[in-house]
Amino acid sequence: MTPGHVTISITIDAPLDEVWDELERIEDHVDWMADAESIDFHTEQRRGIGTKFTCRTKIGPLRTADVMTIDAWEDHKAIGVTHAGAVTGSGQFTLDAPSPTTTVVTWDEQLSFPWYFGGALGALAASPVFRWIWSRNLVRLRDRVTGA
Repeated sequence: MTPGHVTISITIDAPLDEVWDELERIEDHVDWMADAESIDFHTEQRRGIGTKFTCRTKIGPLRTADVMTIDAWEDHKAIGVTHAGAVTGSGQFTLDAPSPTTTVVTWDEQLSFPWYFGGALGALAASPVFRWIWSRNLVRLRDRVTGA
């Protein structure tokens, strides 16, 4: 296991278009990401490559304000970001439609921690916590899309 690397997936019983419609609204991610407290955009742009925002996150007593820039955007397929700030790295959501009524969302993150968060050892220790929180976030995304 690479320190700070987490990949999780969820199958959502909804067409890809419906899942994408929810996922592409970056400003609404705080509604289903329990660890995201706020998203503040740096410009008017809210979609696509070059969109830049600060995401304030809280996990237990730890808080960060990461500057994120969308560096990959393929409509109905993928959104990728780079993280800058105390925590650095990259993340990506990818969507796949194994059937017309089912969508698989995969969340892949590779994060690096600064020395004061324990560096590589902190990232290794945090990975199971991230996996748990982000898995729950994907369940919240699923429930939001399906109205469950």
